[in-house]
Amino acid sequence: MARLRSLLFVPGDRPERMEKALMMEADALILDLEDAVAPAAKPAAREMVAAFLATERRATLFVRINPLDSGLSDDDLAAILPGRPDGIMLPKAEGAPSLAALDAKLTGDIMILPIASETPAAIFGLGSYGGVTSRLCGLTWGAEDLPAAIGAQTSREPDGSYTAPYQLARSLTLFGAHAAGVPAIETVYPDFRDLDGLAAYAARGRRDGFTGMMAIHPTQVPVINAAFAPGEAEIAHARAVVAIFAANPGAGALSLDGKMVDAPHLKSAQRLLASLD
Repeated sequence: MARLRSLLFVPGDRPERMEKALMMEADALILDLEDAVAPAAKPAAREMVAAFLATERRATLFVRINPLDSGLSDDDLAAILPGRPDGIMLPKAEGAPSLAALDAKLTGDIMILPIASETPAAIFGLGSYGGVTSRLCGLTWGAEDLPAAIGAQTSREPDGSYTAPYQLARSLTLFGAHAAGVPAIETVYPDFRDLDGLAAYAARGRRDGFTGMMAIHPTQVPVINAAFAPGEAEIAHARAVVAIFAANPGAGALSLDGKMVDAPHLKSAQRLLASLD
């Protein structure tokens, strides 16, 4: 499975931005046929994305198609699937049925990354993504479409933090992803000029169990990459945890640097070290 630490959105009708985005060191690009493209421009955008997919593959490329119930997604897929994108981002996904419906339209090893929190019904399907298809490569969420769908004024407090309903959507996406055995991808940070705020936001995401994050501007990519990369001290500690359990087979809890470590610490250390491969 591709590493999905940073995923950079690129409008599907801006091929010059696609080319520039390749130099930003994002783990993946998301070529957008949905929100970033006006309705009248979608046919041309499909052609531009298809043309870009046909060039030499220099990055992991996802395409965000339009929602399955939009009347546009089949045309999106017809245009882009000959170019063999690495993955499809599915907006307004509503649990296992949406995942299965898209899976049935694909062949080969194309991945699926659902945006899993954009409708009221989606919230109740966040625990259903596991065991549907091996194409599932992660779950991500959004904080813009859901409030619009229910007539809420905003998803955020005056200080920028999420209000309780959207904290819930974020948390359920996080646990839904881990229940399905795939990475949880944090949503975008809209103020692309506020790199300090982005760094703090991304750090909270990693602290909470997200393993990557989407970006809306190239300047955000290095900050996100740094936030989701473990530091040397963290790696050294993980290696020490693994080593002490290897030296004491059968032990349930051990003392390391004056603190107790047990099975959850070992599992966390193993997961961190595996992510370095």
